[in-house]
Amino acid sequence: MPQAIRDSREHNGALGPPAPGAESREPRGGGAGGAASAAPRAPQNEINEVPFFDIQLPYELALKIFQYLGKAELGRCAQVSRSWKVLAEDEVLWYRLCQQDGYLLGSSIAARSCWKLVLKDCRARECTLRTNWKNRIGAVSQLQYELGKILCDVHSCDGVVIAGYTSGDVRLWDTRAWDYMAPVLEPLRGPDDTGAPPHVSFVRINSALAAAAYEDGTVSIWSLMVGREPIHRYQHNQRIQALALASEGAVVATASGFEVKVESPNDRGFWQTTETFEIQKLVNFLNLVPDVMGSPVTVAAAGDVVYLLKSPDPGKVLHSVYGQPITCLDVSASEAAFGVKSFGWLLNEPNQILLYNLETSQCLKKLGNSLGDFSCVNLQDSPPNMLVTGNKDRRVRVYDLRQSEALCSLHGHPLGVSAVRMDDWKVVSGGEEGLVCVWDQRMGTKLWEMHARHPVRHVWFNSHSLITANVPDEKTPRGASLTDDDLTAHRKHRGVIYAYEFSAEQLAGESVLPICRSSYDEVTGYNYNISLTVPYDDI
Repeated sequence: MPQAIRDSREHNGALGPPAPGAESREPRGGGAGGAASAAPRAPQNEINEVPFFDIQLPYELALKIFQYLGKAELGRCAQVSRSWKVLAEDEVLWYRLCQQDGYLLGSSIAARSCWKLVLKDCRARECTLRTNWKNRIGAVSQLQYELGKILCDVHSCDGVVIAGYTSGDVRLWDTRAWDYMAPVLEPLRGPDDTGAPPHVSFVRINSALAAAAYEDGTVSIWSLMVGREPIHRYQHNQRIQALALASEGAVVATASGFEVKVESPNDRGFWQTTETFEIQKLVNFLNLVPDVMGSPVTVAAAGDVVYLLKSPDPGKVLHSVYGQPITCLDVSASEAAFGVKSFGWLLNEPNQILLYNLETSQCLKKLGNSLGDFSCVNLQDSPPNMLVTGNKDRRVRVYDLRQSEALCSLHGHPLGVSAVRMDDWKVVSGGEEGLVCVWDQRMGTKLWEMHARHPVRHVWFNSHSLITANVPDEKTPRGASLTDDDLTAHRKHRGVIYAYEFSAEQLAGESVLPICRSSYDEVTGYNYNISLTVPYDDI
């Protein structure tokens, strides 16, 4: 503000009206006309008071008012005057906007010198990633392990992939660093283990641990920070039906026969059996409730009964309706969602998704009205108050938990849907026929699809990458002698893991599978998948 105006305001009081004949406010852009322009102006970083119409406010109070403005409003305020421009570009305001939008949440305000530019770069990167997702621009790679034989199960966490094979091997890949050498996790063999290693039944991974269950009832647990040798191993007397690993922390749950066992380390780091639960039916689905303080809580679905297993009340039944078996299950920190199938004398009641509160054990919502069975549901990884399901009627449905009807119903799979996942704008689904579809949730349209042999059993993605796994149902295919030296002749039976990276800037022709990028110079191709042999001339 010009010095002449400031002197006149000091003469009449800081909060009083301006003196007659004096300018009441600065011209747009911060300029000053007349004789007042000759007066020196205070440096921008030494402004203690900010003009608000006819009053002067302390800088801290004005900054508090500006904290309620968004990006567009701050940009308009920066054009009013020089003092408002300094205030609207304060680092505190733009750091707060970065945190609100979810960018660089772990950073302090002193970590960057210009948070306005940081926010601009983050939003531009997000826009580029969304464009790459929609147009399938990026790179795709196959994660293969030739010696593993048939793929049995796949799981991933934050770009780290774990896979189990019929050879008994468990292998890791870190897709965040392509020069990373994928290790094979060694099982802990006993002195009597002289025969062929058992097949891997299930694998799970989180940010610190990896777990694998084998056909002979053995469970091995590895630390991702220690090495390739397991840190814990325990044995069930029967085959394992389900394996669960906590999303955060060191808790493993397994179901074998009519027993559910929970393992975790004690205060000194030694692993032990925390809880053992006896139930009346064989377990089909098993999940550990995330973000639980104290003793772990497990949700198990066995036939038409859903159990809530925790130490004070070990045999609590969350849901039970005779003749309505559970077809899928997922849990969040406070809720459980599972599909129920109408059967027998209840054919007049449609298949539904039931949502239960884990604290009160009350049914909160009944979603859906489908003739097909719900084959998969994703509650934990969905946005707040959202849920996505897959059905054997070949449809993917997105639900808002505050409503009963589906927000959108997506149809594009020739067979049933086997895996689903969503975020705030897209849905990725996998089908029994091996098709991976990427959908725009708001438009309800398919963006693109990719096909491979065998059903899709695992789908995971974040803002810049996508991991899918096609796992064969047949572990010992007829006519495939996997003892031959030429293992590549049986690649079609093995299953495949795909890793897509959309942050990589690739040409349009380089964003498809390698077999489709071959030139006419190569005249031979795989004869088991005709759709991928173009542009080969000779099959």
